Amino acid sequence: MNRQFSSRAWQLLISSRSRPLLRPRGATRFKQHEAFDARLDRDALAETRVWFAGFNEDHLPRGSTSFARSSGAGGQHVNKTETKAITVFPLYELLAILPKTLHAHVRASRYYTANNDSLTFHAQTSRSRNANMEENRDKLVAEIKRIYHANTPNETSQDKKDKYEEVSKKFHETRVKSKKVLSSKKQARRGSVD
Repeated sequence: MNRQFSSRAWQLLISSRSRPLLRPRGATRFKQHEAFDARLDRDALAETRVWFAGFNEDHLPRGSTSFARSSGAGGQHVNKTETKAITVFPLYELLAILPKTLHAHVRASRYYTANNDSLTFHAQTSRSRNANMEENRDKLVAEIKRIYHANTPNETSQDKKDKYEEVSKKFHETRVKSKKVLSSKKQARRGSVD
């Protein structure tokens, strides 16, 4: 009997460690209904949007490219030449160009290599070294654009703001109206005291 109790107590202890008994329900509910950019710095977002409007891929660093033997079909050309391009773009060079709001997301990229703190791209689709090198650069540009679009919300248009204000105003009016109706019902139930 004592052995069963101790194992049950142990199970409770383990389950309480893995799941907290009290959860802040209000905080999770609020987060569910807040806007995407509610916790973001509006000035930083504006700065990021301005940066992207003037984004020019020529300002990106060249990176360092090494070549290796590519795999797959191609016969003697594949076996004897090194056409696979491996381009490494160090993060210190990229982060100097990118706005601060994108820095953490660059490190979360699938191309991020933690060993040398860089973005590493591979290309072997072409039989030409230069074409594969350019493909790596195109991949870098595409990844930066993807990171920007995934993490920077568009600016809310004035039409949407006006529409939200109108919906909010109507909601408030109907809420007040329903409160008055309920109040008058309760008043009628009390009856008149003569």
